[in-house]
Amino acid sequence: MRYTLKDYQTGAVRDVLRNLERARDSYRRYGALSQFSLAATTGAGKTVMAAAVIEALFFGNDEFDFEPDAGAVVLWFSDDPSLNEQSRARIQAAGSELDFRLQTVPSTFSEPQFRPRNVYFLNTQKLSSNSRLVRGALEAEGQDTLPGAPRPDQLQSSIYDTITNTVANEDLTLYLILDEAHRGMRKSEDEDRSTIVQRLINGQQSAPPMPVVFGISATVERFDTAMKTAQGRDALSPVTVDSSLVQASGLLKDDIALSIPAEAGAFDTVLLTKAVEKIKASTTAWQEYAEEQNETKVVKPLLVVQMGDKPSDELKVRTLDTIFEAWPELKHGAIANVFGERRDLKIGQELVPYIEPQRVQDAPQVRVLLAKSAISTGWDCPRAEVLVSFRSAKEDTHITQLLGRMIRTPLARRIPGNELLNSVDCLLPHFDRKTATKVAERLMKGASGRPSDDGDDAGGGKGRRVLFDPIPLLPNETIDHSVWEKFAELPSVTIPQKNVKPIRRLTALATALSKDGLVGDAVAKAHDSLHAALNGRAVQHEQEVAKAKEEVLTMQGEEVRGRIGGNVSYKSFSVSADPRAIEDYYRAATRVFSPALCDSYADLLAGPDGEEDELLEAHIQISALARVEQITEAIDHEAETLARKWLSETRVARKNLNDERRAEYERLESLSTQPEPVNLVVPKTAQAETKILHPDGTEEAMPTWTMHLMSAEDETFPEDLNTWEQRVLTSEMKQSGFKGWYRNPARATQDSLAVAYKDDLGDWKALRPDFLFFGTSHDGSTATDLVDPHGHHLSDALPKLRGLADFAEQFGADFRRIESIAETGGVMKVLDITKDNVRNAIREAPSARQLYESEIAENYL
Repeated sequence: MRYTLKDYQTGAVRDVLRNLERARDSYRRYGALSQFSLAATTGAGKTVMAAAVIEALFFGNDEFDFEPDAGAVVLWFSDDPSLNEQSRARIQAAGSELDFRLQTVPSTFSEPQFRPRNVYFLNTQKLSSNSRLVRGALEAEGQDTLPGAPRPDQLQSSIYDTITNTVANEDLTLYLILDEAHRGMRKSEDEDRSTIVQRLINGQQSAPPMPVVFGISATVERFDTAMKTAQGRDALSPVTVDSSLVQASGLLKDDIALSIPAEAGAFDTVLLTKAVEKIKASTTAWQEYAEEQNETKVVKPLLVVQMGDKPSDELKVRTLDTIFEAWPELKHGAIANVFGERRDLKIGQELVPYIEPQRVQDAPQVRVLLAKSAISTGWDCPRAEVLVSFRSAKEDTHITQLLGRMIRTPLARRIPGNELLNSVDCLLPHFDRKTATKVAERLMKGASGRPSDDGDDAGGGKGRRVLFDPIPLLPNETIDHSVWEKFAELPSVTIPQKNVKPIRRLTALATALSKDGLVGDAVAKAHDSLHAALNGRAVQHEQEVAKAKEEVLTMQGEEVRGRIGGNVSYKSFSVSADPRAIEDYYRAATRVFSPALCDSYADLLAGPDGEEDELLEAHIQISALARVEQITEAIDHEAETLARKWLSETRVARKNLNDERRAEYERLESLSTQPEPVNLVVPKTAQAETKILHPDGTEEAMPTWTMHLMSAEDETFPEDLNTWEQRVLTSEMKQSGFKGWYRNPARATQDSLAVAYKDDLGDWKALRPDFLFFGTSHDGSTATDLVDPHGHHLSDALPKLRGLADFAEQFGADFRRIESIAETGGVMKVLDITKDNVRNAIREAPSARQLYESEIAENYL
């Protein structure tokens, strides 16, 4: 792979490969058919994950402990040729071993069977009843053909014959990957398309069913429902990617801003003008950001205008007139179309050229894109930042796919402290308000659609926000400068992730530090440190290493003999391992210590002039070391310690890097087995909702507050606080020396303070306390108070208190107060977690309620 997979992508690829391995074995042993799906929100990198899966399927993967399938053939099928071409290009860009193995099936394709270790791209249109690829198959069924007539177009075989021959070949295994698997899975959809997809999956008279079906989509519900009715096909466990983890990676926008009129009316022109204003503001913001970062390449945001299937000439002319009136400096030729007719348009006096959908992202001269349904069929364009749709939409899956086009970040990372550049605007005058809101909220909160309590997350945050006509917020000019200085110094922590490999992380960190000139020869220094640790641990655990080496060099077994009606005898035996078996052990060691470290250590052990025998002996030694648990744990600890040391020593120097390079270190910081300290990023721009939307559709103005660090033009901050939060905020604002407050974002952004804790299952989660208050300390300096109202009745109350206790133990000196508040018996009680006795009580308590009702809790009000 040319790309380094994100942690959530690695987990998904591992699960997919596990399913494919099971499907392959079941098919080869029993002829069993199977299916499963991968559900991942748009922007999660489904195609990159698929590339990793295909590469492992063809060539194996030591990290995933997956054996290759030498006879694997992948048929990649989608509903749209443009989507197929985009997917092929992305897979080629991601898979270093797949460059010459990705083939688009032409209409003249006539090979008798598919070749192994190749991916064939096919789309619905090429399987239509009158296409050249299938006309031969129709003749076989006796449809519209003359007896003895040759096949049309001189085809030696139809595509269905090719499929039949491939499935019949016992040396081959055919895997069908359905891209955008929700398409063609509903009876009410286009009947021909639906029939084609179902026929491909389930087989027909002239072709067998697909052995393994793997569906990929952001909305797999239709696929899963349709596959439940498939006869004789095993349903393997679906693979689902939590979108909160995707959002935490910075690949998805934090906010979707929706504009949907609450009442009927002609809003098209008004909202289109508003959309143009938004894209112009976004253009200016991206230009300023590029200048600030000294970037020569500037993001050119795109306005997408979606029309109905048959827009009138009048509507098209009015649309362009409105755009040019609101954006007079827009250059001619900056508007293009992706209409299904696939031709240039003459709208009034303006020529609007056709552009293939997959080319829009790499055509920055296109600033406005006219579309119909193409933008909801799988292709995407991360620079698309504003959408205005003149179509009506009520159907859940359609809206999900449409909004999903819009939520990728243009730079594949979050812009620190800038909520405006981390958001997307969707103006939808004819959409069903309730359905669009529900879909947007599910997109923003996670794959399950269920928000977590109090900002709880698995490193991803409570989720992104759905905002209706938000207002912009800027740093409040009434806030004392010392507050901002204090804010910039406040500590937060990373949330440890699963399946972290400390040695690989250290190598990646060392590479980054060398690239940025922060630590010279960092990779060599890292390996030298780990070499020394391996040498020392090998001596310390000499007996265990000797035993492990014996296991590597010999294979122990037992021979069982018996006669009919007689006794059974057992005889042990051992066989010396040959070089091939030793290399298998060494390959297993590279999964433990990483290939780079194993290779450098082998060179060290063999010496600069080492012969083949010395290198083999080095491989035996490394294989043995990797089988001793105490050694592997010690080396991981050494790697973790050195990474933590370098991150600490370069903390100040890394602040001088641009955002792109800092984002790389933030990623490496997050790949930790223990919470790592990081600094908060000072917010630069933000946005906030101004109305409360009730379930019955009514709205009311949201309460506003003063003295918040970020504010609107009138220096107020809109926020809907619950009763406890209101009482806490009111009380704190009355305190002597009060200087301001900050509503801590309940999502994984760099301006959100996180506290790590372990849940009841032992998994790391993030608590994002509600409030930061700033006031004057006794010596006149600015002090910070961390205050978190949290119900003691909630199941996560005690684990979160323990996380706060650990946080206070490490960072108590950075805060004047660290307090948790809950109501019990009608009285607001507070736990002062800066106190030793309170922290000790938290660690020993059987429940949070008991703590708030004990003597260590004090009255808050």
